[in-house]
Amino acid sequence: MNIAQYIDHTVLKPDTTLADIRKVCVEAVEHKFCAVCVPPYFAKAAVDILEDMPVKVATVVGFPLGYSATVAKVEEIKRALNEGVDEIDVVINISAVKNGDWNHVRNDIDSMTRSTHLRGKAIKVILETAMMTEEEIIKLCEICNEIETDYVKTSTGFNAAGASVEHVELLRKHLKPAIKIKASGGIRSAEFAKELIEAGANRLGSSSGVKIVG
Repeated sequence: MNIAQYIDHTVLKPDTTLADIRKVCVEAVEHKFCAVCVPPYFAKAAVDILEDMPVKVATVVGFPLGYSATVAKVEEIKRALNEGVDEIDVVINISAVKNGDWNHVRNDIDSMTRSTHLRGKAIKVILETAMMTEEEIIKLCEICNEIETDYVKTSTGFNAAGASVEHVELLRKHLKPAIKIKASGGIRSAEFAKELIEAGANRLGSSSGVKIVG
């Protein structure tokens, strides 16, 4: 199993520096990772560093809490796409889910997906599965199926426990086959990475990519 091709090499710490961005970009090229995932502030820098390289650039929106206004998230997406990123990792409005405001949740996901798809780019919708009940996860899968997001992603890695095999299996059971799964949060070993892939993950978000493939 070539784990490297699954990895989004990630650096999202609040004190991230340009040197950190350069480092993950170089490592991503060296190890043939699928993508780097960087803070919006550094999106353009990563795009420039990886110009003409096969590694994709992803950035985050509404991260990590998700309760920004939908219009603000859409503007974040537009800016990131204007700066040349390939993929957008967005956080749903967790508060809206917990308050049962499913109309808002659906509109939020739909607005962000439309903004991304209008530019021909891919969106990964972060559910923060460790904070959700099984019923909430299934309902979110139904919404993502209807809207046809590109990916559903387990976690931010900031707010609660990260990825689990059980949650990846649950997502795979309830998502359309065309919708891919990104597992993220707490992935630090090749063994765990393989378990998640075997459970149905198509992409792995980790800041430990070099260690995983080493």
